[in-house]
Amino acid sequence: MSDRTILIVGTYDTKDDELNYLAEVIRGQGGGVMTMDVSVLGDPSAPCDISKHAVAEAGGHSIQEAIDGGDENLAMQIMAKGSALLAARLQAEGRIDGVIVLGGTMGTDLALDLCSALPLGVPKYIVSTVSFSPLIPPERLPADVQMILWAGGLYGLNSVCKASLSQAAGAVLGAARAVERPDRTRPLIGMTSFGKTVLRYMVALKPALEERGFEVAVFHATGMGGRAFESLAAEGAFAAVMDFAPQEVGNHLMGSTISAGADRMTNAGRSGTPQIVSIGCYDLVDFVGWQDAPVKLAGQEQHAHNRLLSSVMMTADQRREMAQTICGKLAGADGPVVLILPLQGGNEWDRPGGPLSDPEGLEAFIAEIRAQCPANVQLVELDAHINDPAFAEKALEVFDGWQAGGALRRA
Repeated sequence: MSDRTILIVGTYDTKDDELNYLAEVIRGQGGGVMTMDVSVLGDPSAPCDISKHAVAEAGGHSIQEAIDGGDENLAMQIMAKGSALLAARLQAEGRIDGVIVLGGTMGTDLALDLCSALPLGVPKYIVSTVSFSPLIPPERLPADVQMILWAGGLYGLNSVCKASLSQAAGAVLGAARAVERPDRTRPLIGMTSFGKTVLRYMVALKPALEERGFEVAVFHATGMGGRAFESLAAEGAFAAVMDFAPQEVGNHLMGSTISAGADRMTNAGRSGTPQIVSIGCYDLVDFVGWQDAPVKLAGQEQHAHNRLLSSVMMTADQRREMAQTICGKLAGADGPVVLILPLQGGNEWDRPGGPLSDPEGLEAFIAEIRAQCPANVQLVELDAHINDPAFAEKALEVFDGWQAGGALRRA
């Protein structure tokens, strides 16, 4: 008897050989297989466990409706909705332990919806002709999805594409066997930050929160880290968040591709999760180091962090726009929000005399925060720098008050 069951998803009318090859590899390693057909026009060589008719019906339509619509994009969205709902149901019922989806651009579009419907810790693999492509926006990527390029696999099996397919089949089964799913016995705190060179509050806060009985997950706010943070916040996975590094908000605002999506800094509020917010690296915009800076930032001072990542300092006007955007996002929160405003700066480099010190820009940002702070947000001004011990102490003071008052979100 197989120890883990993998759901294999694809268009069996056009990729029957490749999908059956995946099943053979998984079964050959002792795994179990469940198959789902997301074709629209054709039929597989043999019946699948979940037919295209069942998928379309789960999406609220029929295959005939998808065909009669005459639009392949709309047809695939019907199948994407149905496959996502069915996959989530199968996983919740304990009938599958992981999923692998294969496709080109159409199949990848569907795969992203399907994988997003599964919780963190469920192995999810996408074998795609457009893996790692800029076609895929960061907000579409689930927090723990794995992708492999389907090299040489556009049409039919060959030794090149088998190398990719066999790796993916082995990887998803291995992951299903090895995964340690998130342990929710301790309430979870979500925190955003960067490395200790620029932001240091987590060094004091993480052990202090753990001593209070909480688990702390710190997310690297470089686009994908913020995406993972937001996806968990949307699930209501956090008892509270300490969203101290909102730089991804500025990245998106200024047109950088290093973005966590338009919904950055909104999902905790939508789920009613208490938020302590601050301004870590609010004044910097990251962009891909081997590309030109975004048009909005052309001609501004740049700093190369490494060969992958560069940063641009915001002007005073851009900092005012950043302040307005942060306040606008927090205004929609359903849970309690405290914005801690460290008046002496928001990253190690902007201290007086530091390489990114800009007192006028900082004051412009502070003044705009004061002017735009919404009524539902408690503004706490702190005459300190974000990396000073006083900042972490103030954050713990707010948190302890919430815990004593029963304001933290229950899982």
